Amino acid sequence: MKGAYPTYLLLLLTLSLTLFSAAGRANTQAIAVDYLQGEGDVQGLKLAYQQQMPWLQSISPKLTVLLEASANFWRYGPANSSDSNAVLAFSPVLRYPLGEQLGLRWDLEFGIGVSLLDDTRFAGKNVSTHYQFEDRLGLVAWFSPEQSVTLRYLHYSNAGFKKPNPGLDFISLSYAWYF
Repeated sequence: MKGAYPTYLLLLLTLSLTLFSAAGRANTQAIAVDYLQGEGDVQGLKLAYQQQMPWLQSISPKLTVLLEASANFWRYGPANSSDSNAVLAFSPVLRYPLGEQLGLRWDLEFGIGVSLLDDTRFAGKNVSTHYQFEDRLGLVAWFSPEQSVTLRYLHYSNAGFKKPNPGLDFISLSYAWYF
C-alpha cells in the first residue's frame, strides 16, 4: 500500500483540480494548515485545499458548501521510536453562520468525507481498513474575508464495516487563507 501513494496523490490532485476549476469569484478558494492533537502522544499536520461550491445557495443562501482535499501526516511517540501515518482525504463541508460576537464573524462547520490511510495499524490501534470516514465538527472565527481560524473535532472510523473499529480522534486548530 505504501508504494501506491504517489498514484493516489496524483489522482486526488487531478480530481481536486477538476472539481475546483469552477472558481472565478474572489475568496472562494482557500489553503489551510492544521495542527492536530490526537489521543495520547499523537500529533499531526494537515495541509488542505478548499473550494466553495454554490450548490445549495438556492435552497439556503446562508449555507456554504466547501469541498476539501487534504493530506495529513500523523506521528505517535518519541522521535527516536515514533510511528507515523499518511492520510489523504476528500470531504464535503457545510458551514452555517452563527452571527457576530467579539468583533468576529462565527460559523458552525460539519462534514463527513472519505480518507485513505497509509497504514491500518497506528498509535497502538488496529483500525482494520485503509479506507476510513472523516467526520468533523468545528467552530470557525473569521478575522477578515481572507482569513479564518477553526477549532474542530475530527474522527476517523470505518463505520463498523470491519472489526475492530476503534476510531481515531483529533482536536485541530486550523488557519485558512482565502483567495
